[in-house]
Amino acid sequence: RNHTHMSQIKVLFVCMGNICRSPTAEGVFNKLLEDRRLSDRFSIDSAGTHAYHVGNSPDGRASQTAKQRGVDLYSLRARQVNVDDFEHFDHILAMDTDNASILRADCPAEHQHKIKLFLDFAPEQDERNVPDPYYGGQNGFDHVFDLVEVASDGFLDAVL
Repeated sequence: RNHTHMSQIKVLFVCMGNICRSPTAEGVFNKLLEDRRLSDRFSIDSAGTHAYHVGNSPDGRASQTAKQRGVDLYSLRARQVNVDDFEHFDHILAMDTDNASILRADCPAEHQHKIKLFLDFAPEQDERNVPDPYYGGQNGFDHVFDLVEVASDGFLDAVL
């Protein structure tokens, strides 16, 4: 497997705290890759712009929502974006415009092109932002999952 390592497409999903939206995106995209037998072509991770939850598991509601849809988030742990991420990853996919702005403010000029809004890969959706479900009910988590699924499909089609 090592010989493919250099050619892997490296993707980082980013939200604010890395416990709801971005781990959901990581899990959904992982499952999509497994289903299409493309896992070895990609290296993926998720992170948050803020350090609120570093080391924590994803929000229980996010994990439960994902589990009901066949996606396992239980092994994931929150971390904060660091400066090396801008160099390491090929695509840095922000869940909303706020977090994209934070990323752009920290990102060296030569890596700015890597930062994209995740929902730009779901043009048929009205929304540009994956809304933060943290303070809402189950509907919010279901909605996040739906948006992330559509954008994951769109992103995979765009990069392959």
